[in-house]
Amino acid sequence: MSYQKLNRNQIAERVAQDIPDGAYVNLGIGLPTKIASYLPNDKEIFLHSENGLLAFGPPPAAGEEDPELINAGKEYVTMLQGGAFFHHGDSFAMMRGGHLDIAVLGAFQVAANGDLANWHTGAPDAIPSVGGAMDLAVGAKKVFITTDHVTKNGEPKIVAELTYPATGQKCVDRIYTDLCVIDVTAEGLKVIEKVDGLSFAELQAMTGAPLVDATQG
Repeated sequence: MSYQKLNRNQIAERVAQDIPDGAYVNLGIGLPTKIASYLPNDKEIFLHSENGLLAFGPPPAAGEEDPELINAGKEYVTMLQGGAFFHHGDSFAMMRGGHLDIAVLGAFQVAANGDLANWHTGAPDAIPSVGGAMDLAVGAKKVFITTDHVTKNGEPKIVAELTYPATGQKCVDRIYTDLCVIDVTAEGLKVIEKVDGLSFAELQAMTGAPLVDATQG
């Protein structure tokens, strides 16, 4: 293998580069929460959490954790100047009301048309965990996905059509994997970046839907 996959921190750092100044952003549980540690200091970005936080910051230093300052993933966070606390019902109203610019979520599968599955695999022994994912998928102005390109068994997570229960339909705008960045467009799945040393043919072989190479020019 002549290429090196991105690790979870590198994926988070890459997503952080695309979040614009002044954006209101929800970071989903798991890998997306790491993005808080990579947001640039020269931008004012307002992070939102469905458990009732707005304008929180990266994790605290060791020994400075406050048990009352946690995100939806029960991870310790810090609050920025001007940050606010509120009832989770109000937080969901923000999500459903179209007030968030970006939601960054994880995924089990993303379909070629932007359908998202990230709450349940459909397996009889699986524990479903929807949280606020459905509200975020349809309520945010843009949805970014962070995920490994394939499963631990090597199966594509980007597919022609979902085989898992859907979280939202035609809601995904951009996909960040450990191999590439893909824009979901009406003309197809456009690969705008890929890791060095990985050929487009190799990437296509690991993807369950047709890709368009937009990395040239």
